[in-house]
Amino acid sequence: MNDPNTMTRRQLIRHSAWFGAAVGFAVVGGEVISHVAGAASASHAGARPTLRFAQVSDSHIGFSGPPNPDVTSTFGHAIDEINNLGYTPDFVIHTGDLTHLASPEQFDQVKQMMTKFKTPHIFTVPGEHDSVDDAGQKYRNAFGAGTRGDGWYSFDIAGVHVIALVNTLNLKKLGHLGTDQLAFVEKDVAGLPNDTPIIVFSHIPLFAMYPDWGWGTDDAGQALSYLSRFSSVTCLNGHVHQLFSKTEGNVTFYSGTTTAYPLPHPGDGPAPKPVTLPAGKLRDALGVREVNYTKGQTALALKETTLQ
Repeated sequence: MNDPNTMTRRQLIRHSAWFGAAVGFAVVGGEVISHVAGAASASHAGARPTLRFAQVSDSHIGFSGPPNPDVTSTFGHAIDEINNLGYTPDFVIHTGDLTHLASPEQFDQVKQMMTKFKTPHIFTVPGEHDSVDDAGQKYRNAFGAGTRGDGWYSFDIAGVHVIALVNTLNLKKLGHLGTDQLAFVEKDVAGLPNDTPIIVFSHIPLFAMYPDWGWGTDDAGQALSYLSRFSSVTCLNGHVHQLFSKTEGNVTFYSGTTTAYPLPHPGDGPAPKPVTLPAGKLRDALGVREVNYTKGQTALALKETTLQ
């Protein structure tokens, strides 16, 4: 991993897109290539994806304030966006901060809302807002069935290995995985062939996006070392409420946007506080992500869609 302090704020902004901008990505031969959403390359235009799923993040059900007085409505709009993709996703992932204050009522509400997704499977990981007072126990009561430890797990689908990690329960400042979860990752991938595409999703980034704000995971390097032999590793996260991409060796990281409210660019102010946008601009800053994988091409295609 690169020294997180070697990336300046200007470089961070150059690598990132402002909230919700529509950007697509294709992984070809294990490398990520960006393109304008809707302008898919000719080599992939006729391919029928083997695996199709969607990502939502940071719904913050229970939040209310000027940045978004109705997060229930915007999360509902995100569900509608995914239900109108034109096909049934194989699964939907929610990358954390399902709720704002981790109350049983908020968990019940978001769980009921997510039953409206037209998909056979929904996968989640907790954000720090989902474990504000009980180390994630209420989250696990609602969403932890079939998981291990504090809520981590993995599964295989269509030739892809997917790992869900929890890095929000032992926060000093940065995210943290811990020895038990690191041991899980090491054992989990030990028997996989090197050409297995790996997808990892977590709430906090697994790279040092902006450590001053806690936007990074202190022991992610150890987890990623177990994935270094794989030709294609894609990490999806939430938490930062804006699009961002970064490649380090064989690993490409994609931060997703939010369905609740935007946060500032790294370094804009002393802390990442919710941003109030001009009237009519909020839904341009919110969005969902669509991900396709075509077996045999070792290809992932990521497309961002705003809620506007």
